[in-house]
Amino acid sequence: MEKFLRPLLLFLKGMGMGAADVVPGVSGGTVALISGIYERLLAALNSVDNQAVKLLIKFEIKLFWKHIDGNFLFVLVAGIATSVITLAKIVTYLVEIYPIQLWSFFFGLIVISAIVVLRNVRSWSIGKIVMLLVGIVAAFLITEATPAATPESLWFVFLSGAIAICAMILPGISGSFILLIMGKYEFIFNALNNRDIPVILTFIVGCVVGLLSFARVVTWLFKKYHDQAIALLSGFMIGSLNKVWPWKLPLQFRLNSDGEQVAYMTKNVLPGEYARELGQNPSLFQGLLFIALGIFIIVVIEKIALRLKSA
Repeated sequence: MEKFLRPLLLFLKGMGMGAADVVPGVSGGTVALISGIYERLLAALNSVDNQAVKLLIKFEIKLFWKHIDGNFLFVLVAGIATSVITLAKIVTYLVEIYPIQLWSFFFGLIVISAIVVLRNVRSWSIGKIVMLLVGIVAAFLITEATPAATPESLWFVFLSGAIAICAMILPGISGSFILLIMGKYEFIFNALNNRDIPVILTFIVGCVVGLLSFARVVTWLFKKYHDQAIALLSGFMIGSLNKVWPWKLPLQFRLNSDGEQVAYMTKNVLPGEYARELGQNPSLFQGLLFIALGIFIIVVIEKIALRLKSA
């Protein structure tokens, strides 16, 4: 039973990462961190090194697969891909039709997750508190950044992929939102829909280079400065709450790929102001209910993870 349950849970965690990365404002790295697979993911990415290449060249497939923690990566990537293919449209639909409920759910997830992650700091000091504050401020400023008009050249597509994928593995910072800030969110999604092979391949190469490089940096931080890294990543999560606050007023709009106007600059307000300004029901009770649901799910996941770890 346990042999079946572990891969299933990992697959579901991958689906959570994939669903989160689709939404500008939620990070797949957050899901990885709160579900207890973050450090293993970094280790697996770091194992794609010279030794792995040598094993592959020699066609020592079994040793290569074991070296890169292939079973883990395969199940996780399968979950991410399944989510992107099947849940992306659902999540996008929910963002448009039930934004308060969905953002409330994400808000609850991140609040309790930040608390859970902070418990991994072994001891506190002034330096670690400073790192927590740096993470909060950095994530807040990123979520407040204004999207810009940028080049559509392949070199910038490569750069966008490298930077966005780094954000995707950082808890609290959304790779999709980074693409939006860099003016490439619609461009990349249009390239995918139109099967623009040069753009897609360039973006993927950028993602691979950025992922493998940045994973080593984060791993080094975990090894040398574990508590400081945890404090910084928790700060990113707390700072990102600014982006997922459920009640927002639209300030500026952009045209999406369907030619429809969608808000890309918003202002966080209290439910009462939301109702007065937009003349809409703020769905306060439902918002609080979904915040509680997000908190409940993380508590359950943590309990299951602890039970599996002690088994």
